[in-house]
Amino acid sequence: DSVAFARLIAQTYDRSLRVATGLLHNRQDAEDIVQEAYVRAHSRLENFRADSAFYTWFYRIVVNLSIDLIRRRKREKSIFLKDDDCRDAVVQKQHSVDTPRQDDPFSHIQRRELRKHLREAFRELPEIHRAILVLREVDGLSYQELSDTLQIKKGTVMSRLFHARRSVQRYLEAAESGSMTWTPVADGAEAAMATAA
Repeated sequence: DSVAFARLIAQTYDRSLRVATGLLHNRQDAEDIVQEAYVRAHSRLENFRADSAFYTWFYRIVVNLSIDLIRRRKREKSIFLKDDDCRDAVVQKQHSVDTPRQDDPFSHIQRRELRKHLREAFRELPEIHRAILVLREVDGLSYQELSDTLQIKKGTVMSRLFHARRSVQRYLEAAESGSMTWTPVADGAEAAMATAA
């Protein structure tokens, strides 16, 4: 039913775009991901079981597509940044993004530094921790909605959210003290995998 599907799009578009933008930090990429997610959802509607809300099923598609793009970009970036000239160009572009505002210069510098460190900390997080932070802090999903969306137990949601927040906090503390020997906090499953490796 195309009319019903159009209604679902209208109900979920803004929230889905916020989630994708929060994960990808790029509006155009986020719009592309959300469009692709609607195409996938439409072609896989028979897989939707009405035991959860449509938007949690749909968010899972958006989050998975966003994570796939992040991983793909990481692989491309690691190849791309081997060239020193390219790395310098990326750094210059990053600095030009933060345009100064017309207020106290010291406050502006502090805010810019904080934004930079938050972006860096966010980039270093495992993709699942990024997703859980965005869905909780940006989109305001409850623990149950996070559990349904990511298809993990509620306890795991709480654990991953705790570890993601703790990782960001530790990164900011390390950045503030000038000792950047920070590594993300692993949750139980990731810690076990790291020990086994």
